Amino acid sequence: MKLKSIMVAGIVDDIRRIFQVLTEQSRKIEHKTNLTGPQLWVIKILKEKSPMKVSDLARRMYLHPATMVGLLDRLEAKGLLKRTRSENDRRVVFIDLTVQGCELEINSPEVVQNLLVSGLENLTGQELKNISGGMEQVVAILGAKDIPPQLIMSAEINAPKRRRKIG
Repeated sequence: MKLKSIMVAGIVDDIRRIFQVLTEQSRKIEHKTNLTGPQLWVIKILKEKSPMKVSDLARRMYLHPATMVGLLDRLEAKGLLKRTRSENDRRVVFIDLTVQGCELEINSPEVVQNLLVSGLENLTGQELKNISGGMEQVVAILGAKDIPPQLIMSAEINAPKRRRKIG
């Protein structure tokens, strides 16, 4: 029974550590950039590779395209990025940083979401399966299975907007 108690304490402490890193990093990002973590993550990805299609950026961030559009709207309103329609296919939109967006990225802190995704992508299939199973159990314990996933330290929800039924 003692081993079980030690393991529970370790898991709870690890969850506390995760929240601590997320909170501290989010405060640092907002203080230095006036952006949310997800917004800065967009800037950092575009700095690495742009112009980029909206769909490719959404895939890279593991976000639903509708969520991506909301993030891009806010960044474009701040003058940090610009969108350009493809001349070959008007449905395709490319995103690129503005000079202001590039300058903001230079002195910005690391984004915890990028660390998380990069770290997870480097794991083996079995390691991912183990983490996934454990996370599913934690979500079930907390009764959070049906809660739409909110972006880390942001009000954005990663889900398509629901359409009203007509008729």
